[in-house]
Formats: sequence, structure tokens, C-alpha cells
Amino acid sequence: MKRFASLAIALSLAPAAHADLTHKIQSSVQLQVGGAMTTANRIGSTFSISGSGVDTTDGTTANTISTGAITSGVYAPGTIAATQDSPGSAFSFSQSYTQADAVPASAITTGETANFGSLQSTAAGTAGTLAGTISSAGAMTVTAGGANTLGIGQFVTELSID
Repeated sequence: MKRFASLAIALSLAPAAHADLTHKIQSSVQLQVGGAMTTANRIGSTFSISGSGVDTTDGTTANTISTGAITSGVYAPGTIAATQDSPGSAFSFSQSYTQADAVPASAITTGETANFGSLQSTAAGTAGTLAGTISSAGAMTVTAGGANTLGIGQFVTELSID
């Protein structure tokens, strides 16, 4: 008994401990339904010709390459023929052409796409069953919706002792 009395006296004389205790709880649910979107990039014309040991012609004048013509924003190169400088000798000749997308005559109507070679289209989202809840106990439920939807749930708890 004396030991307990001594311990009680010693504890009562000890300085009091001071500590700040902070507890934070934060929760959030983000639900998003995306809108329809279309991105179209027009591809331009490219034309290249190279060679050695050959003469080129557009069919009208020797050693001439036609400048071609541009119609509706699309370049069309002239017809090119190559004739070997020295028959039987080594030569090289290459030609490549990428046709451009035509320039539209008018602005594109919403929901339609132009006849372009590079398109990306995303349908409008549908909420459907998209939902999210977080209880006060931190239980989280996020239910997927239809196409082009996003559901994110977050629960953060922080305990600080200073």
C-alpha cells in the first residue's frame, strides 16, 4: 500500500503533459458525364521525286517537271516520266505522292464530321446508373454509368499530434 501511495504522490508532482490532437476527415465524390466531341485534322498534299542517271519530263518538254494543279485545296502533280540517261547504266528513280483532304465548301454542322483523313470522335456520355455515395463511417460506393462517364470517390483521414 505504501508503494501505491508513493507512486500516487510522485505522479501528482510530475509536470502535466501538453499535446494538441487534431483529427481531420475529408471525403468527396466526383461524377462527370462527358459531352460529345469531334476533332478533325486536314491532311495536306505531299509530293517528292528524286533520281540519278535519269532525265525527267512531264510529257511536253524534256528535263521538265510539271508544277501540277491545285483544285479545292488538293494538289495534283503532273504526270512525270523518267528516261534513262545511258541505257544499260545504273540509275535510280523514286516518286511519292500523298493526296490531301479536300477543303470543305462550308462549315461543318455540329454532330457531323468532315471527310478528313485524321478524325477522332467521342459520343456524348450517358449518366445511366452513374452514382456515388460516402457514408459518415467512410463506406464508399461508386457505380459506373454509361459510356463517356467518370466516377471517383475519395476518403482521407488525418491524425496529428503536436
